[in-house]
Amino acid sequence: AYERTCRYLAKKSNSVVASVGYRLAPEHPFPTQFEDCLTATIHFMRNAQDYGVDPSRIIICGDSSGGTLTAAVAQALVNRRDLPKLRAQILIYPFLQCVDFNLPSYQQNEGVPILLKKRTLALGLKYLNKDLSVMEARSKRAKKPENMQSK
Repeated sequence: AYERTCRYLAKKSNSVVASVGYRLAPEHPFPTQFEDCLTATIHFMRNAQDYGVDPSRIIICGDSSGGTLTAAVAQALVNRRDLPKLRAQILIYPFLQCVDFNLPSYQQNEGVPILLKKRTLALGLKYLNKDLSVMEARSKRAKKPENMQSK
């Protein structure tokens, strides 16, 4: 699905683009996707020169669940001394915050198609292999004091 986008990015940026085809849920439950992405990234970083890539110029990127995985991989690698440091991470609409679904960005975008608030919550819970029956309670729960909600 992303081959054309990867080719475009590689051509326009004069870069090498490696796309990770991680295994998908529900056949492969979480954290399989994270483990696949982390393994592929470590392999690429260790062998970057074999691919004609300067190891100090590696950027990881992902959108949606891929953005979430990108953030998790970057966090897992941040203290690794046996690998080069990532140059950057690019996160395109990742699912990073599921503590409070009443934050301004969720309120502002709750009715925006494709990822309506309820659908976002359902997909997030499904991704984490959680029971969807907690969805209603989870969507109403607010962890921040009322006076902090707008901040």
